[in-house]
Amino acid sequence: MDKEWLTIALAKGRILPPTLQLFTAAGIDCAELSADTRKLVFTVGAQKLRFILGKPADIPTYVEYGAADLGVVGKDILLEQEKELYELLDLKIGACRLVVARRRGSGAFTGGYVATKYPRITERYFQQQGKQFELIKLHGSIELAPLLNLADVIVDLVSTGKTLAENHLEEVETITPITSRLIANPGSYQVKGERVMAFTRKLERVLSVQEEVQ
Repeated sequence: MDKEWLTIALAKGRILPPTLQLFTAAGIDCAELSADTRKLVFTVGAQKLRFILGKPADIPTYVEYGAADLGVVGKDILLEQEKELYELLDLKIGACRLVVARRRGSGAFTGGYVATKYPRITERYFQQQGKQFELIKLHGSIELAPLLNLADVIVDLVSTGKTLAENHLEEVETITPITSRLIANPGSYQVKGERVMAFTRKLERVLSVQEEVQ
């Protein structure tokens, strides 16, 4: 494909629908991506775009190695993986926060066991606080850890806080707010700069209008 083509990696899951809504509002043809299909690669020839659907944690890798020029992924994954990528735009979608939570009514965390799926972020955070801790990496149902006395606190993503409340947990600290970002491969940014920035500006205009309405 020539320099006019862009390949964009999109994360499957909860942020895909709002991503497609944003792209559609920017005049990008997402009709085939919105269809109920098991396809993972989509080509929009008229707009010289190719889309790849993948797991959120894999999106930065696709972009880093040049399998995709651009990608959409949560800031939590970018902070955890620390890859050499360009972050072009905050898309203001998938808003949530990365928090420290504990069993409701338990004492302040001064040190101990921390369960999370974000070991790098967690390690940096508690090291900056000078607390002694031991990490326990889990891949799902992080809320179980305090209930099973596996960990004193957890570090996890929270949107409404409903899941924490239902499991008798409470937020005690917010590490950082999280939204989805548009990222770029550095090489693609150099070689396809005009095309990348034209695409980015389309999204910026939609976001600007949405902010004015709000």
